[in-house]
Amino acid sequence: MDEFFLRALAGGIGVALLAGPLGSFIVWRRMAFFGDTLAHSALLGVALGFLLGIDLTIGIFGVCIVVALLLLAWQRQQRIAGDTLLGILSHTSLSLGLVTVAFMTTLRIDLMGYLFGDVLAVGWRDVAAIYIGGGVVMALILWLWRPLLSLTVHEELARVEGVPVERVKIGFVLLMALTVAIAMKIVGMLLITSLLIIPAAAARSLARTPEQMAVIASAIGVVSVIGGLFGSLNFDLPSGPAIVATAALFFVASLLAPALANRMRA
Repeated sequence: MDEFFLRALAGGIGVALLAGPLGSFIVWRRMAFFGDTLAHSALLGVALGFLLGIDLTIGIFGVCIVVALLLLAWQRQQRIAGDTLLGILSHTSLSLGLVTVAFMTTLRIDLMGYLFGDVLAVGWRDVAAIYIGGGVVMALILWLWRPLLSLTVHEELARVEGVPVERVKIGFVLLMALTVAIAMKIVGMLLITSLLIIPAAAARSLARTPEQMAVIASAIGVVSVIGGLFGSLNFDLPSGPAIVATAALFFVASLLAPALANRMRA
C-alpha cells in the first residue's frame, strides 16, 4: 500500500473520530446550518492566510472564530431571524473569500481542492496537526460534555442549575471552528458539515444513550472514510465526495434497519 494512501487513511480516521461526538451535539442542537456557515467562511481564511503569509489552518481558525462570535452576538437581537443571519454571513464570507483570491493575480490556488478536499495530498505534518488538534478538541468535549448535554436538553433548566450557558456556547462554537480548520483538507469546506452530521444522524436510531450515539457516529465515520478512500482508489473517484457518499449509504441503512428488524421479528 502506497505511503500517500496510508497518510490519507490516518488523516481521515483522525477527523472521523473527532466528528462523531461533535457532530452528535450539532444534530441534537440543530446547528447544521451554523456549521455550514463556519465551513463557508473557511475560504476567506484561506485567502487571508495566503495574503498575510501565515499558516492556512491559523487563518481558517481565526476567521471561523470571528464569524462564530458575530453569529452569537447578533443572534441576541430580535430584529433579524437567526436563519437569515446565518445565510447572510455564510454567503458573504464565501463571496469575500472568492473576491480576495481573485485580487491575488500572481497566486494560483486550487479552489477545487479547498472546496471538496484533497485527502490524498495530506502529508505526515498534516496528520500530526489533525491528531494534536483533534486531541485538544476531544479533551475539551469531554470536559464540556455534561454542561453541553444539560444545555441541549433544556437551556433554562441548565441555567437554573448553575451551568455557565454563554461560556459553554462560546466554547462549543470555538470547538466547531477548530474542527473546521482541522478537517478542511480532508473533505473540503463544502463537505465538512456532511461528515459531521451524516454519521451522527445515522447513529441516532441505533443508540440508546448520548454516549452510545457519539461512539457509533465515530465508528460510522471511520468506516465511511475507509470505504470512501478505497472506492476512490479503485474507481478513480474524488476522495472527499466518496467519503460523504459512503456515510450517506450508512444513513439510508440506519433508516431501513428498524423496519427490517421488525419484519424479521414478525
